[in-house]
Amino acid sequence: ALRDGVGSNLAGGTHHAFPDHGEGFCVLNDVAVAVRVLQRDGLVRRAAVVDLDVHQGNGTASIFAGDGEVFTFSMHGAKNYPLFKVRSSLDVELPDATGDGEYLRILSECLPRVFAHGPEIVFYLGGADPYAGDKLGRLALSIEGLRARDAFVLAACRDRGVPVATVM
Repeated sequence: ALRDGVGSNLAGGTHHAFPDHGEGFCVLNDVAVAVRVLQRDGLVRRAAVVDLDVHQGNGTASIFAGDGEVFTFSMHGAKNYPLFKVRSSLDVELPDATGDGEYLRILSECLPRVFAHGPEIVFYLGGADPYAGDKLGRLALSIEGLRARDAFVLAACRDRGVPVATVM
């Protein structure tokens, strides 16, 4: 992502893993490790995590709590796992059955706050589980809505010249 502007990993996004334990089928928080390695190696100082999985990224929020260099944004179902949420830099809890129009409107209002932080890289968790056909997701995005969501986030990064690393 730093070299080419965008990079993708189809296997990542284990946002429920905490520093000292796994949770929600997540053993290791790959995005948090990547951010810390980039910081350690002096490749970035400020990063942002845009987590649009239907579940709140509680492990990621916990790892970066109080860290002014990493902005965490999670837009997720209010009544979905985890039962107890950990405060992100910005959390948006959506009611059940939120559809394309409302979802994209809220995302367009919130995403500028992520970039106001001045990230040098964005990690984008674009979960497929907000899809209306996901039996556990409880939201109601269409395939077109998911496509528009992803295009919107990627274009926002591109337009601002911020590299983006995507994970599922």
